[in-house]
Amino acid sequence: MDWQEQVRQLPESPGVYIFRDAEDRALYVGKARNLKARVRSYFLEGRLEEARTGSLVREAARLETILVANEPEAWALENNLIKQHQPRFNILLRDDKTYPYITLTREKYPRVYVTRRLQKNGAEYFGPYFPAGLAWRTLHLIHKHFRVPSCRVDLTRPHPRPCLEFHIQRCQGPCVPGLTTDAQYQRAVEDVRLFLGGRRQELLRQLRRRRDDAAAAEQFEQAAMLRDLAQVVEDLEQKQKLASAEGADTDVIGFYREQDRAALNLFHLRGGRAVDRREYFWEELPDPPVPEDLPSPASGSDDAAGTSPLDPLVTAALGQLYVGQSYVPAAILLPADFAGRAELQTLLREQSGHAVELLLPRRGPKRGLVEWAARNARHSFQHRFRLAAPAARLVQQGLRDALALPGLPERIECFDISHFQGAETVAAMVVWEKGRMKKSDYRKFIIREVAGIDDFRAMEEVVTRRYRRRLREGAPLPDLVLIDGGIGQLHAAQRGLEQLGLSMLPIASLAKREEILYLPGREDAPVILDRHSPVLHLIQQVRDEAHRFAITFHRQRRGKAAFR
Repeated sequence: MDWQEQVRQLPESPGVYIFRDAEDRALYVGKARNLKARVRSYFLEGRLEEARTGSLVREAARLETILVANEPEAWALENNLIKQHQPRFNILLRDDKTYPYITLTREKYPRVYVTRRLQKNGAEYFGPYFPAGLAWRTLHLIHKHFRVPSCRVDLTRPHPRPCLEFHIQRCQGPCVPGLTTDAQYQRAVEDVRLFLGGRRQELLRQLRRRRDDAAAAEQFEQAAMLRDLAQVVEDLEQKQKLASAEGADTDVIGFYREQDRAALNLFHLRGGRAVDRREYFWEELPDPPVPEDLPSPASGSDDAAGTSPLDPLVTAALGQLYVGQSYVPAAILLPADFAGRAELQTLLREQSGHAVELLLPRRGPKRGLVEWAARNARHSFQHRFRLAAPAARLVQQGLRDALALPGLPERIECFDISHFQGAETVAAMVVWEKGRMKKSDYRKFIIREVAGIDDFRAMEEVVTRRYRRRLREGAPLPDLVLIDGGIGQLHAAQRGLEQLGLSMLPIASLAKREEILYLPGREDAPVILDRHSPVLHLIQQVRDEAHRFAITFHRQRRGKAAFR
């Protein structure tokens, strides 16, 4: 991959970046106020000499970026993605960085603490909080108004007198018998749980009901305290409304199209936070048909159709994404209206058994989410069709020059052998064609003529079987045969081709560990590519995919054999 060219194409805006390996696993997730400047810093000469950064760049096969509105949003999204993917380089590079949570302990008299470590101890964790000071301010509010402490006092035994926290009204004093009851303390803990969990409307209803009950019982001091607490919660609710529907699972769709190409981004928001993104691309599309007339939007409505109708491509995608699926979120935010929206909404409601809304926001926080998704769709389009495609052509040219191929390699077929101490020996072949892996052409082979551990004969068998059939069927041959292994595997595959009269078919092997390429007749002078070379990264990607596919097939076979 041409990293320098990709970095030049990055926007100078806040966002999150993800380095992924050849198997599309997240290696590292980071945030940036300026994506271009931050990612560019990884490829500075001094940074590449560092052990950890150098290892990350060598293993990375592609870079994914997600644009956000500001740095706090980048913090939140980065933290969610790290928790979801658990990239191993985040542990290596940033093992001291995390965000604070508030934990509600699990004991007879639960307490609340700010913590940066999530442990499986039965406690409840709320957060993370951005910035970190927000966690401490929230904890202070809990001490002041709910009077649930953070003390280290042993609450499993009674004490003769309370500590200072009780006297300044920051604790109910469960450590001293008679100062509070178990029911009162547990009610306060439940209030804290609702407050931290974002269920503030439910908390308000309970506080107001208890206030009215206390007033009816002429417990006016208690009623005044509950009135003040309800006012505090109501004020906080007005200040801290989420940008999306609070507590509701929401999907946001962004779309961008230019002529016969298009990109769609689908963001999943859960609990008000983006937890995942899916990207879809289309090429060689026909001209979109003229859309049907749409109903006129209600004047002044926040959920009214935009002036431009939705592209029919997105309408078709909605059916594939949600119709017949086991789960549909409560809200789907769309950039524009389309004919049949009401019918699709009714169908999704009947299918899911709960309320589903296809919303078309024109203003407010929800419109901001739609615009955010649209920006990311445009960015994905540019990365895919204006950067990745030209870069792929350059990689093909580099591979042709490095291996002295007769022409540009449009199709590569790669082989790998997998077994366990000679048992259940299998082979796998994967195909790279015109810039991407072509999974429909993948093939599996059960090695039948080799017993025991003999990778060389197994490789000769599978190559012979593969291309004997291709010749028999008159099917086209690949531009390059790639072997996962060293000189021994290369010679074995070469013997298989020679038996079929295909000695002129280009072939090479990529040795593990050394990551050098061996060619027939040039074993003493292998091709050694720069570790940052996009050509090497392409070959590694194809080799790693063959290795993954072979191991998966072998494990399936071994599992069936063990079951028998």
